[in-house]
Amino acid sequence: MGILSQLSVIHLLWAAMVFCQYEDYDFEDEYEEPDHQQPYYFNPNTQAEVPRFPFPFECARECFCPPAFPLSMYCDHRKLKTIPNIPSHVQQLYLQNNDIEAVPAGPFTNVTFIREINLSHNKIKSHLIDHDVFAKLSNLVQLHLQHNELEEFPFPVPSSLERLLLGFNKISQLPGNGLEGLPNITMLDLCNNFLDDSVLKGKPFSNMKNLMQLNLCNNKLQTMPPDLPSSLMYLSLENNSISYIPENYFNRLPKIIALRMSHNNLQNIPRNTFNLPNLTELNLGHNKLKEVFYIPRSLQHLYIEGNDIESMLMVVTL
Repeated sequence: MGILSQLSVIHLLWAAMVFCQYEDYDFEDEYEEPDHQQPYYFNPNTQAEVPRFPFPFECARECFCPPAFPLSMYCDHRKLKTIPNIPSHVQQLYLQNNDIEAVPAGPFTNVTFIREINLSHNKIKSHLIDHDVFAKLSNLVQLHLQHNELEEFPFPVPSSLERLLLGFNKISQLPGNGLEGLPNITMLDLCNNFLDDSVLKGKPFSNMKNLMQLNLCNNKLQTMPPDLPSSLMYLSLENNSISYIPENYFNRLPKIIALRMSHNNLQNIPRNTFNLPNLTELNLGHNKLKEVFYIPRSLQHLYIEGNDIESMLMVVTL
């Protein structure tokens, strides 16, 4: 058997092993296959040195402030319908899994050092969020608003923000130039909303120079989002209706590590699309792929099951 034939057999065997891998995965955890793929949240350590306060600390009567974590206030899973007054020293505020519909400015009047707010799994509506309530929190780094009833992006938010989670809402529009005022954002989750191509024509993410992870899964996109920043490392686009990837699309995204595009309408991919030096994970499962494309040596996890491929030779540079 000639050398080329031997290489072809090796590549086909490798491809067969790849086909058998589970499609649903998390970037850090063991491989699993849940009923519905959930977005991965890249979570860099955003903790900072905190100011010292005299004891004892105040705590809202509806909440719990553990002595071991004196800068945190836990108000989650308490059937709250309103936000309690927040003591000025609180740095982490946990209000998830309640029945809160509004975010008024009042409870945040004296808040100075707060860095993280978790309001996920509530019933918050966009028109019931007081204007500037978040923007005035100049030390806020993380804001969790996923699993609510937001129809709009919660604009404005402070320029200090690094992680903004808005998944599982009803957002169909993004602010015109609102995202330009978020230079420190590293992670933006917009999965499971109502975003379509018209929303992205204004290139809302192009000036987010520190953005490392963008989640746009489970929306109504038919084309690839334009002008993404070169800082991007993780891109989630699964469960849309994207039918093609423009040639040279990833030339401006050299840092891409993981790309998730399962459950779209991809048919043919330009051969060198994924010739990316840092790409380690690629999920193209459940599309309509038929033709060969280039697989970089850096790739560690490939998912391509559920396509129209009868036989495929994975070509790897020697």
